[in-house]
Amino acid sequence: MNHPQSRLPAERITNAIGSVTDLETQATSSSSLYSPDERFRRHWPGIGTLALRPLDLGRDIDLVFEWVSRETARFWGMSRDTRDQVVAFYREMDQSDGAQAFIGLHDGQPAFLVECYDPRHDPVGEQYAVQPGDRGMHFLVAPKDPASPSIHGFSQAVIDTVVAFLFSDPGTRRIVVEPDVTNDRIHPLNRRAGFVYEREISLGEKTAHLGFCTRERFESLHASRRRDTATGEASAHLRPDRWQRVNRDLLGKAISEFAHERLLQPTAETDIDANGWADYGLTTDSDGTRYRFRARRMALDHWWIDRASLIKTRDGAPQALDVAQFLLECRERLNIAPDNLPTYLEEIASTLAGMAYKFGRDVPPAAELALADFQTLETAMSEGHPCFVANSGRIGFDVDDYHRYAPEAGAAIRPLWLAAARHCTEYSAIEGLDVETLIDDELDALVRQRFEARLSALDLDPVDYFLMPVHPWQWRHKLAITFAGEIAEQRLVMLGEADDDYRAQQSIRTWFNVSQPRRRYVKFALSILNMGFMRGLSPHYMKGTPAINAWVENLVSGDTELQAQGFSVLREVATLGYHHAGFEAATDKQSPYQKMLACLWRESPYTRIAPHRRLMTMAALLHRDADGDALLPALIDASGIGARKWIERYLAAYMTPLLHCFFAHDLVFMPHGENLILQLEDHVPVGAILKDIGEETGIFDNGQSLPEAARRIAVEVPEHLKILSIFTDLFDCFFRFLAEFLVASNQLEEDDFWQLVASCVIDYQQRYPQFGDKFARFDLFAPEFTLSCLNRLQLRDNRQMIDLADPSKNLQFAGLLINPIAAYRPTKGGENQGGENQEAGKTRTLTTN
Repeated sequence: MNHPQSRLPAERITNAIGSVTDLETQATSSSSLYSPDERFRRHWPGIGTLALRPLDLGRDIDLVFEWVSRETARFWGMSRDTRDQVVAFYREMDQSDGAQAFIGLHDGQPAFLVECYDPRHDPVGEQYAVQPGDRGMHFLVAPKDPASPSIHGFSQAVIDTVVAFLFSDPGTRRIVVEPDVTNDRIHPLNRRAGFVYEREISLGEKTAHLGFCTRERFESLHASRRRDTATGEASAHLRPDRWQRVNRDLLGKAISEFAHERLLQPTAETDIDANGWADYGLTTDSDGTRYRFRARRMALDHWWIDRASLIKTRDGAPQALDVAQFLLECRERLNIAPDNLPTYLEEIASTLAGMAYKFGRDVPPAAELALADFQTLETAMSEGHPCFVANSGRIGFDVDDYHRYAPEAGAAIRPLWLAAARHCTEYSAIEGLDVETLIDDELDALVRQRFEARLSALDLDPVDYFLMPVHPWQWRHKLAITFAGEIAEQRLVMLGEADDDYRAQQSIRTWFNVSQPRRRYVKFALSILNMGFMRGLSPHYMKGTPAINAWVENLVSGDTELQAQGFSVLREVATLGYHHAGFEAATDKQSPYQKMLACLWRESPYTRIAPHRRLMTMAALLHRDADGDALLPALIDASGIGARKWIERYLAAYMTPLLHCFFAHDLVFMPHGENLILQLEDHVPVGAILKDIGEETGIFDNGQSLPEAARRIAVEVPEHLKILSIFTDLFDCFFRFLAEFLVASNQLEEDDFWQLVASCVIDYQQRYPQFGDKFARFDLFAPEFTLSCLNRLQLRDNRQMIDLADPSKNLQFAGLLINPIAAYRPTKGGENQGGENQEAGKTRTLTTN
């Protein structure tokens, strides 16, 4: 604050608690009427909602004068000021560029006073070297009302709210306080909020402690404290009613998917009605335990279960629905390896907890979400992978990590940045992207200067280091401990956060820059167990990732068919991988110990989208809101073109490019929901953007000449399994679920949907007769195809489902599925070149475990 010292008592420059006498501080009465001009709000369990709005002298001065003029507010420095002096002080502050006052609200009612200021324009700035991003703050809690009960921890919640408010500004790097050394009540609160007292300073007649709280210390300290003091809030979503619902929903999915994979065999107890529904029963390994439900069996042996109809009995007596108990009752039929069972149960518990959290969020209903922006949709998704039952294991996250880093939490988060010694770290990038250019693109100049100053302060030369972002969880749980020697010997140096906020995506270890959306995604090594894999990143494996991405992108951008359909890929343009000499000497390249410290940068889709288009994760097409309403029909309704035309446009944007990549280039991807971003125009798909190229792309190795860059993705796959990249990944893992959504919402009949899929194939084949021999060898109209089972993979080995070097060798099969488009094969003699051999591509693999 830039005030003449003659008008500003020395005691005024303070971080004060005013009338607070202990932690049983009083707040004023509650109200549900919140101020429309609130700037920040935070809810505290057992305390209520604290918020800040700008001070309004016209309506607030009488109350503020009452607060600051009391003798108990002596540390505020205004107890002897007149009303006119207080008004003049805050009017001057309001007109200044370096300070602002706020009224703090408790459940909508004024309860505390806050001042935020720039230390460069305040006497305290003369006492230390002010750094960019420094902010100062004072707060005063309202006097206690003797007639109202005390609220334990109120003052701590106030200071934590103020600090959080200041740090909500990305430009704030550090907060300074200067409380009177005799203000014994404030010092414990400051320390608990993360302030470290550096030294005593003299401010006029006052001796004060000079204290600082960095962003990193605040977040680290409060993450720990939340685990201790806010456990109730962190687990508030685990309510009995919600737990019953999610167990019912996940049990329905489990029975559906396990029956689909022929691990379970429900039996019909009634005849199938005119709409295809019947009552079914399911026995278990446990005598006397039985499940009953109503279901409709659809194409591809898809079990559409009415989850509300699910009941369980034991010896005829009703029992609660419990997924974990169901797995124990069916462990022999599911053939779960004993060593895998506890881990699988843990993944199921985590999946259920995540479902309970999702149902409790304030997410827009499906009709509104259909119109929402890209990141709102990404955060709102209710379902993970549609096939996997345990699809949100995240083993390694604690409850606080979940609220901070899970995509459904939607939290604004920031990577931590390390300086990694160049002689231990390998940088790889597309041609023309040197590391200096990359870092210039991703970090503001002031941030780079701050990081370089940190290294220089340690007598380290910034030239000897790469700047490398890491996931905060990875730093706390792995690097700071397992890489302790690297840190101690300064091969790794913690630099802190940059200024951009990110948001975790559905793929959890990939973050999107919400502060500057045109900046790149960043993907980290994250040593948690999730859906069959430890989610690390290999420095060895990633070395070739940018070159692979460049080759694939060059192929895609140079293909007229793919461009005509609006198909593109997001390149992973740069990688950094740290080589730990000890672990590399002790383990092979596939070991998790060699996948702990690496990252990559991927292009943002906002760099290639026209202004009149918007983005939507394809996972949204299988989203249901908390009331069970689906987003897909809402999206179709918003388009105004009807379901048939909408699905035709969708298949052209999604399926046609994948057919072309397969038949024209022997190129296959893993095109599940979260790996595809749809481009929408007037709510209709007009293009698809594929991501995760480096890890989930393959080209069939037919002995063809390939550039060295693409050698890593060349895979040897038995001839009869190649077509499963279409049948399994599109038909079985996505389209069968899409068909249920369309039928359930009365948008399309099931046969109509599959006829549209067939028409898409026929249209492509008629336009490309030159691939006729391939259409015959890989016959998409074959009567049957092999059922490849994902849950069987996870039940067999939930720590490493497949060998990435040879993914086909671990596949689990369970006989054949009837091909839902076989009936739409063009008549012989037609232009379709795939119709000459109905048995082509037919696989007679028997059920295996």
